[in-house]
Amino acid sequence: MSEEYRAKVFKSGNSMALRLPKALGVTEGTEMRIVREERSGFKIEPVDQPKRKFDVGKIWGIGKDLDMKLIADEDRVFEQRPLLSDDADWLASVDRKP
Repeated sequence: MSEEYRAKVFKSGNSMALRLPKALGVTEGTEMRIVREERSGFKIEPVDQPKRKFDVGKIWGIGKDLDMKLIADEDRVFEQRPLLSDDADWLASVDRKP
């Protein structure tokens, strides 16, 4: 479903600018792509922004002076331990409502 909006072109410095209506929901600072189509038509669309990636450069090597070592695979396995939810008496006391 298409909607039609009107916008005005105005001079901004040595450039021409197009003021987009707020109803379009475009946020300030959004980079737009303008394609000039045949017969002097224009298509305006937002540029796809790449997903922001985490820069590890600021934290890379932060622990190099701490003599840290990788954990061995056998140390990554946890032993089973008794849990309250394994105790039938405890479960029965929780299920009972006062």
